[in-house]
Amino acid sequence: MPALRLSAAFSRNPMTAALHDGTVAPEGVSWTVSALHPSEMFWRQLRFAEFDVSEMSLSSLAISVAKGDRSWVALPIFTTRRFFHTAIMVRSDAGIDTPQQLAGKRVGVPEYQQTAAVWSRGALRHEFGVQPEDLRWYMERAPERSHGGATSFAPPAGVELSYIPPPESIGGMLASGDLDAALVYIADANLVDRTRATAAEHGRLRPLFADPVAEGIRYHQATGLLPVNHCVVIRAGLAGQHPWLALNLMGAFAAAKDKQTAALAELLGPYRQVGGIPAADVAQVTAADPLPYGVTGQRQTLETLMTYLVEQELAPRKVDLAELFAASTLDI
Repeated sequence: MPALRLSAAFSRNPMTAALHDGTVAPEGVSWTVSALHPSEMFWRQLRFAEFDVSEMSLSSLAISVAKGDRSWVALPIFTTRRFFHTAIMVRSDAGIDTPQQLAGKRVGVPEYQQTAAVWSRGALRHEFGVQPEDLRWYMERAPERSHGGATSFAPPAGVELSYIPPPESIGGMLASGDLDAALVYIADANLVDRTRATAAEHGRLRPLFADPVAEGIRYHQATGLLPVNHCVVIRAGLAGQHPWLALNLMGAFAAAKDKQTAALAELLGPYRQVGGIPAADVAQVTAADPLPYGVTGQRQTLETLMTYLVEQELAPRKVDLAELFAASTLDI
């Protein structure tokens, strides 16, 4: 039987490197893989459905499903995870030293419904008592080139939101003092985001949390959450026509991740040999999996995100995980 020919798009990172270089491929699949920035990739998929398989914004996917769109079937493959609220940036002269002092401030966000922003607002609400309507929001992406433009986004009731007109950007408005903070700061070149100067290049920007690592540890210990923002999707028609495809893709992504773990063990080998790192520590580090795939072990995190989408008035109802993910992956 000839291999199934597919088009695919994923961001390039250590978790997907083996898929991009071709050393790992799904069984029974011949695909053309594009390396795209997530901001652009999600817009292109939500607006034009260009690829058979791709990474996808979990929040935008869930919003689409909640509104009745069944174009995509998700796989519980989570290629990026981080404590997003620890990356909030503020101007050093804006008088913002605590999350509570964001109240009344002008805050930029590339996309109000992007998953990183959803998680950050959830942390601000539940950990620090700061509500979305307490801030004045400025969104960089215009409706025609945003995820929300494809999912009928409208600002939630009580939320003051203005669109930043081109060619202005979050970075430019922070530099000029027209913004006080950025909930999410993206300076990578792509077809959707306009900011290009990195936060470090501004000079007047600093993290809201003086020690972001310490705040991430505190948050994880308090909540048990390691937020996830991307999954992988398959065109629904393909998933239905080829039931084997979901698990074959899961296997390929898992194998690509295993290669990254093996590379880490190899990298640490010389340190073990010279006594820089005890062998037991190398084994412990390489045995841990802080970026697990699957639904069963990530249910709390996924359910929390689904709750936040309703709480923040982005989705009209809470989406059941069985509506998102391929049935064959729900017990993984």
